[in-house]
Amino acid sequence: MIGVGVLGVAQGAFTPAWSGVPASFPAREALAYLSALISLLAGIGLVWRRTAAIASGPLLGSILIWALVFKVPPVFRAPTGTGVWWTLGDSAVMAAASWVLYTWFAGARGPQHLFATGHLGLRIARALFGLGLIPFGIAHFTYLDRTVSMVPAWLPWHLAWAAFFGVTFIAAGVAVLIGAYARLAATLVTLQLGLFTLLVWVPIIVATPTASDWTEFVSSWLLTAGAWVVADSWRGPTGLERHAAIG
Repeated sequence: MIGVGVLGVAQGAFTPAWSGVPASFPAREALAYLSALISLLAGIGLVWRRTAAIASGPLLGSILIWALVFKVPPVFRAPTGTGVWWTLGDSAVMAAASWVLYTWFAGARGPQHLFATGHLGLRIARALFGLGLIPFGIAHFTYLDRTVSMVPAWLPWHLAWAAFFGVTFIAAGVAVLIGAYARLAATLVTLQLGLFTLLVWVPIIVATPTASDWTEFVSSWLLTAGAWVVADSWRGPTGLERHAAIG
């Protein structure tokens, strides 16, 4: 989140996690800086455990409100547009990770909470995560040329890899939603996102990146971290529940 905040401030624009604001929206530029500030403060807060208990709640609330105000309405206006579902999927994954963190640190905040925590909170977070993955997979096919072009040149069978990872995103989303090998699916999709960041975006960033490349790199990095957090929610008493209990 710190990277998203720094990027938002540096570019004075919305990053993918905070996209969807109409061009005609009043005070749009100020809102872009506000979203960057939220990311920056939340990211700093999440670095330390004590402040993470405070930062996770507002971060979750901000992502949910942003999605409801700016990302859900376009789905109703253009339900067949892959782009609107893709950006909503991005928000769903980040909301899922934030919800897991909120549940993780619930024990440090006492008995009163604004959102669902415990097992209910984790179930909601995992459902959001599963739903968010499916548009990623569909986009691999609707933007097939773009996906194929991003497969590293040294790999053979570019089209096959693009199709394969599209299917795996969809399969992982369904697995998480129905609870069939959900932990394995979340772990593998985290690995998939991490490899995509490492093999596709890192070489671009090391070379001569544009502002858009930096945005995509940070977004991919953020999604990988978010998926990792959700995958970790299945660790049970040795993971989230243990940390919450001693919080």
